[in-house]
Amino acid sequence: MYCGDSLGTAIDHFEPIKLAPLRAFDWLNHFLACDYCNSNAKRAEYPRDPLTGECLLVDPSVEDPHDHLQLLLGTGRYRARTPKGKATIRTFRLDRWQLERARQDGFQRCQDMLRGYARSLTRGEHQRAHGQARALLRQPHADVLYAMVRALDSPGISTLIDGDIIEILRTHFAVPLPWSSVSERTRALPHGCGTRPTDLPRT
Repeated sequence: MYCGDSLGTAIDHFEPIKLAPLRAFDWLNHFLACDYCNSNAKRAEYPRDPLTGECLLVDPSVEDPHDHLQLLLGTGRYRARTPKGKATIRTFRLDRWQLERARQDGFQRCQDMLRGYARSLTRGEHQRAHGQARALLRQPHADVLYAMVRALDSPGISTLIDGDIIEILRTHFAVPLPWSSVSERTRALPHGCGTRPTDLPRT
C-alpha cells in the first residue's frame, strides 16, 4: 500500500535489514515502494507493540488496509481505525499534503471516469468501457475507488457520493474479484506502492 502515489521505483525491506539481517534476501520481505516512502519516510522504522512485540505497520500483502485506515473521501485524509493504522500513517507520512490533495482530486476524477464508463456501456462501446475500467484500477485512482466501494453500505453515503455514482458502482461496475479476497487485494492495484514485484499483472 504505502502512499499509492508512484509506480514503485524502490525495493523496501518491510522488516528492516538492521533488525532482521537474515531476511535481507527473503522474497516475502520485499515490497515495491516509492523513493520517498522508502528513503525519507519509513527508512529503518519498524514500530512494535511494547507489550506483544507485534509489528504495528499494516502489511498490505496479508492485511486489508481498509480495516486499519479510513479514507475520508471529501478531504483525502486517512483516519486511523486501529493502533496499526495510526502507526502506519505516522511511519509512512500518509498525511503529507501532496498525498491528501491527490486523493481528494482522485475522488473527483473517479466520479467523472465512472460516469464516462457508464456512458460507454450504454452506447455499446465495450472496448472503451474496458479501457476506462482499467484506468480506474490503476493508481492514483485505485485506493480511492476501493474506499468508495467499501463505503457503499455506510450510513449517509448519499451525502458524500452522488446517487448516480452509487448506482453505477452497485449495478454496472464489475468490482474486481481480488477485492473480495484480502490476500489477493494488491493484485487489483497494478501500480500500487507497497506491492510485491510478482503482484504486478502482465499486460
